[in-house]
Amino acid sequence: MLLFLFGSKDGLVRELLAKARADELGYLAREAAASGDGLDAMVAATWRWLAEEPVRPLLTLWTEAYGRSLVEPDGPWSGFASQSVADWLDVLAGGGPAPATEDPDLAANRTLALAVLRGCLLDLLATGDTDRVGAAIGRYLRLTAAESPGVDAQALP
Repeated sequence: MLLFLFGSKDGLVRELLAKARADELGYLAREAAASGDGLDAMVAATWRWLAEEPVRPLLTLWTEAYGRSLVEPDGPWSGFASQSVADWLDVLAGGGPAPATEDPDLAANRTLALAVLRGCLLDLLATGDTDRVGAAIGRYLRLTAAESPGVDAQALP
């Protein structure tokens, strides 16, 4: 049956990854619309979602696919890591300028925010320590608060 529906095991894996990615991006797009303006607001909204216990299995799958796309680039996860970076940078742009036309400082700020989120996500998945890792995100947001004064870094999980 799986061969009929997906053509191969790799086809099934690609379809599962595409579905997980679509679910993740859909949620983050809704959060972006509700989070307010600015990169820090989007980082805070994204972290709230990343820290939720029910999404950990999805994020574990994301982590596995991301890693596998780096070490086995010809598998069903081919291009997953690079597409994931592009997706997340778009999410963090929150409707800002297109990456090809944006200010290099904005691109650097989004890249730094993505690195902080991704590093904290890996730490959270490894340890489950929401308090400590959430405090690190809060510290990052306080350090960048001059650019987004409306973000409440204290309200993070």
